[in-house]
Amino acid sequence: MKCANLAVLLVFLQSVIALNATSTTLQNVPFANVTGSLNDNGVCQCSVYLPDTVFPVQKVEILEITAQVLSEKFERELTKVSQYTKAIEMYEQKIRNLTLKVEHMESTSVSYTELDFQLLKLEINEMERLVTQLKSTLVGSNVIVEQLYVEIKNLTLMVNDLESLDKNNILAIHREIVALQNRLKECEKHRNQTTTPSYFPPGSCGHGGIVNISQPYVVQLNWRGFSFKYGSWGRDYSLRTPQKDLYWVAPLNPDGRLLEYYRLHNSYDDLLLLKNARELRIQYGEGSGTAVYNNFMYYNVYSSRDMGKLDLNTNTLTVRKTLLNAAYGNRFSYAGVGWQDMDFAVDESGLWVIYSTEDNTGNVMISKLNETTLDVLHTWNTRQYKPSISNAFIVCGVLYATRPVNTRKEEIFYTYDTNTEQEGKISIIMDKMLETIQSINYNPSDQILYVYNDGYLVKYNLIFQPVLH
Repeated sequence: MKCANLAVLLVFLQSVIALNATSTTLQNVPFANVTGSLNDNGVCQCSVYLPDTVFPVQKVEILEITAQVLSEKFERELTKVSQYTKAIEMYEQKIRNLTLKVEHMESTSVSYTELDFQLLKLEINEMERLVTQLKSTLVGSNVIVEQLYVEIKNLTLMVNDLESLDKNNILAIHREIVALQNRLKECEKHRNQTTTPSYFPPGSCGHGGIVNISQPYVVQLNWRGFSFKYGSWGRDYSLRTPQKDLYWVAPLNPDGRLLEYYRLHNSYDDLLLLKNARELRIQYGEGSGTAVYNNFMYYNVYSSRDMGKLDLNTNTLTVRKTLLNAAYGNRFSYAGVGWQDMDFAVDESGLWVIYSTEDNTGNVMISKLNETTLDVLHTWNTRQYKPSISNAFIVCGVLYATRPVNTRKEEIFYTYDTNTEQEGKISIIMDKMLETIQSINYNPSDQILYVYNDGYLVKYNLIFQPVLH
């Protein structure tokens, strides 16, 4: 019985060895001729001869892992080759198109600009970059890639030759023009730095108008804070006491419409140090078109076409008069600045108001006022649409209008001379601290523009040109 069990065990061992020894000599080992014997105790004994070689299971596992890794790498490289093949086909087509362009340029007598050559060069450089990348990526030599690289190099040489053989020398002339323009700019810059601006006494109009403007000088943020972006400020122009300083700051409420509080400073130092200020309240003003002249504040009365004259000594409204037919209610305000339907201005000759009417289809109108009674003395109609300009001021009877160039520059671009009733176009660039200019007030006593720029108080010096005889 024990021998029978042993025989079964031998058959099982043979099956196991056969399964785990595929493709080895173990499958061919004979196990059938096994002999057995009984010992003295009647126990069956037998001998099994196994081959000397042990099956390398661990090595087989390592081989399987290595094969899997190699298979994944092969798949990745195969994907790359597919992508590069598509890219090569695309750039082959581009090369054919470029070749046609270059051949056309070479065969015709038409002169091309430098931009044409630069565009060709950019396309060729892009293809050269890709082909160089392909060469470094692909292992070994690739005939297609090498051929592409040679063709691209030939195209580069051809374009360079075409550029140097421009038949009408247009490119050479263009370069000369650019060089001359740069020299002219340098000369103009040097002239502006070395020439002293002509001096004109305050209150004088013996000049030929504004020719330039200084860089902005930021005085400070308005006393009510950054949230009060709209408003106006300036210096009183007083014919009675020209030596006396009076600075005023009138921020609007955060709604950008209501003028409720203002401050007065008796000197520039007091303004800078925010001391000795008189804070007063108006019942009520509208918009940032406020001006101060001879110790009176002039403004648009809230939600009306009325003009108000406020005595700064007593903070009382002494005159209120309707400006006939004037548009109001934010109808024709400046571009980017709401509720400035009336913009009061002061120059060497006195008080003005800038506004629009429905009859004048929103174009700028200028009226000279009697500062005592607010009666209109004379009116001029312009052809400049008021909502298309960002602000305006008057110097020696000439209206100057501004418009934004970008977030950091403004341009004085339009003039209307009430002395000659002539319109004009100029271009004087103003640098600005922030994007929107809410008001501009000119003061004849110091020839300075007082600008309210997104809550900041900013000053500009004006430069006038002498009258040419």
